[in-house]
Amino acid sequence: MTMRRPVLLAAAAAALLLAAGAASAQAPKTAKAVFAGGCFWCVESDFDKVPGVLATTSGYTGGKLANPTYEQVSSKGTGHYEAVEIVYDPARVSYEQLVEHFWRTIDPTDASGQFCDKGPPYRTAIFALDAAQLAAAQASKAALEKNKPFAEPVVTPVLMAAPFYPAEAYHQDYYKKNPVRYTYYRTSCGRDARLKQLWGAAAAK
Repeated sequence: MTMRRPVLLAAAAAALLLAAGAASAQAPKTAKAVFAGGCFWCVESDFDKVPGVLATTSGYTGGKLANPTYEQVSSKGTGHYEAVEIVYDPARVSYEQLVEHFWRTIDPTDASGQFCDKGPPYRTAIFALDAAQLAAAQASKAALEKNKPFAEPVVTPVLMAAPFYPAEAYHQDYYKKNPVRYTYYRTSCGRDARLKQLWGAAAAK
């Protein structure tokens, strides 16, 4: 019996390693996407509703200042966009589907900002993280130009991603933490009214 004990222990250890490896192989893979769509509170809210989106983080990207603060970005001199980094499960939602959803949450005809928010921080953009995302976003924009339900040109650029800096903690999940203030802001800013005017029934819900 004593001779078999090390063998049994070794077999048990090997079985545990195989099980751990199988679990690791089955663990869902995640991917990231970055979109700038005006107020990042609203972009977070719009993407958190999408099945397959696992997390959203408000932040700043596209400018040259490292680790900017909200005050610096809102002064409109840093070149940064308000943007949202999205973590998603590509087995449940594709990057192409996220891009299609993005279009219908913004006014892609406005180069000066979004809705009541004007200036560089509130411009729209798709920030591609690799060549595949770049090609997919460019193809989606070209298709939108051919089939858009409005007359104005699509001015939202497709750009290669720059460093992304998470915004301050109080901006994260703002729409959940401050639902009354958020709803008042979104309504008074005219976001949903303009989306309905642009997209009609195709506006993101």
